Amino acid sequence: MKSPVIIDLRSDTVTRPSPAMLDAMFSATVGDDVFEEDPTVHELEKRSAALFGMEAGLFVASGTMANQISVKLLTRPQDEVICDKSSHIYYYEAGGVFSNSGISIRFIEGKRGIISSEQIEENLNPPENIHLPLSRLVAIENTSNKGGGSYYTYKNLESISRFSRKSGLSLHLDGARIFNALTETGDTTKSIGKLFDTVSFCLSKGLGAPVGSMIISTKENILHAKRIRKAFGGAMRQAGYLAAAGIYALDNNISRLKQDHLRASKIASLLKKCTYVADLMPVETNIIVFSLKPRLKVDTFLQHLKKFNIKAVPFGKQTVRMVTHLDITDNMLNDIETALLKF
Repeated sequence: MKSPVIIDLRSDTVTRPSPAMLDAMFSATVGDDVFEEDPTVHELEKRSAALFGMEAGLFVASGTMANQISVKLLTRPQDEVICDKSSHIYYYEAGGVFSNSGISIRFIEGKRGIISSEQIEENLNPPENIHLPLSRLVAIENTSNKGGGSYYTYKNLESISRFSRKSGLSLHLDGARIFNALTETGDTTKSIGKLFDTVSFCLSKGLGAPVGSMIISTKENILHAKRIRKAFGGAMRQAGYLAAAGIYALDNNISRLKQDHLRASKIASLLKKCTYVADLMPVETNIIVFSLKPRLKVDTFLQHLKKFNIKAVPFGKQTVRMVTHLDITDNMLNDIETALLKF
């Protein structure tokens, strides 16, 4: 029997504010943030920066905006950014690094989205060669969306940071799901913050806020980032209502991320029993990526799930992605099991 409610596994962006989060939003003290008069935005920015041991923060509308501002902040036209070939800044940001910053991308073939300092060294352009763009920035995505929620070890990140600084490269962390990564590694936010020039993270993914992402860096960089945000049309007015949701998320929703990971692991265990599944990426956090055998088309499979009020997304020709989040409960796992095993 199908569930009377929608089980939405398309993304951890589909969550809705809890009653407690809504209470925090409705009771927020606000002002005009373009005039820098919104105390709740100030509080979110201050907390976010302190969390990672950095000087200042900037509240922006989305993870894509956070990444695009950071890339523009740390590069000049004709520069090059080095990143994994499946990085969000390339794959899901509408060519923004080209149109917004006028730079090119050097792709690295990482392992499920994870690259190494050795690979970065191999892909540096000689600065004296005028035929090539200047290697200026390294961008790390942690966790890796296309990598199925894979994450970096601290040893790997520290090695990349050390090499980047030695080589005069800036280093940006696309930490849209950084708290999912830290839930598994046990590393502290401050230990991560000291490795990067800029860090971005999403409040609207696993943390359950309806809107918003953060950029954190030095005071000088954040001042410049505000100018870029303005040019991108991203400055907001009484944004404290949204910032209050972000503060609530930081205070209440980081510690519960392990539950999402455990539920994702349970779904993975179910998929291993399904004869129509050809391959399943290792499930390390809250993202489940699997491919179907050729006899079963993705659309057919998704239509089957729909009969049980379950939503997932195509992630390639024969590939499906599911993502767990705070709106997925243990009771829903029973319906997911029924749907998967009845095909």
